[in-house]
Amino acid sequence: MPVQRIDSIQELSLKANDIRVDIINMLLPAKSGHTAGPLGMADIFAALYFHTLKHDWKKPDWPERDRVVLSNGHIAPVLYATLGEAGYFDKSLFSSLRKLGSPLQGHPHRGSLPGIETSSGPLGQGLSQACGMALASRMDGKKNVIWCLTSDGEHEEGQTWEAVLLAAKYKLGNLIAIMDRNFIQIDGTTEDILPLESMSAKYKAFNWDVVEIDGNDMQEVVAALDKARARAAANAQNKPLMIIAKTVPGKGVSFMENRYQWHGKPPNAEEAQKALDELQIARKRIMLV
Repeated sequence: MPVQRIDSIQELSLKANDIRVDIINMLLPAKSGHTAGPLGMADIFAALYFHTLKHDWKKPDWPERDRVVLSNGHIAPVLYATLGEAGYFDKSLFSSLRKLGSPLQGHPHRGSLPGIETSSGPLGQGLSQACGMALASRMDGKKNVIWCLTSDGEHEEGQTWEAVLLAAKYKLGNLIAIMDRNFIQIDGTTEDILPLESMSAKYKAFNWDVVEIDGNDMQEVVAALDKARARAAANAQNKPLMIIAKTVPGKGVSFMENRYQWHGKPPNAEEAQKALDELQIARKRIMLV
């Protein structure tokens, strides 16, 4: 059936590190793209695709698969790296990121690569798409789960909150949203640009269940995703769930971490080498655990 499930926290952490290496190696030749968000979400993607998600890279259109909607499409490098690592396509395509005619565009495009469920680009649209999928899945009597990855910054858009209301109204218990709560956007911090806190209180007020986790603690991530999926598959007519994952933008590369300037900036050759060197050290450190 699906990608071979990894249960070891150490192996999942190594997979997340591999994904971070892929991200840097993709962004360098592209000379454009987003760095901080993809690095910060590598742990979530590794746990999701290699441990929790019901999917089959050999049959990307398998009707019983879970669906993954990437609303914040600008973090596409982490999705591409993960799909490549999972076997959905040949990793030789990584070097074509953002090149004219490449299936690896700056934002994912449905139909360009196996494993991509929706096209994204305009922020704030993904949760609405995921609501439609969740409703359709429930109407069809399916036990699959709809996962929607969102950014914190796109919660500054009204469209997101319309979807939040609709999901609660229809009790879309088969919908799990994961927010990348990294507190940055392209021109500053979210709390300076348009304060969003308390995100947990807001979602609870909109009649969602909420879980807050450290999005870079693999053990915590795995536990939260597994519990969320079991809950969603068991009862499609429940409250929708928001997992607020507090992540470090640029995670794994010291000079990028928590710096909003890396939101939409790729590394140059020297910066990329420094990043890869740090990730190599991180890999050795994980191996010793």
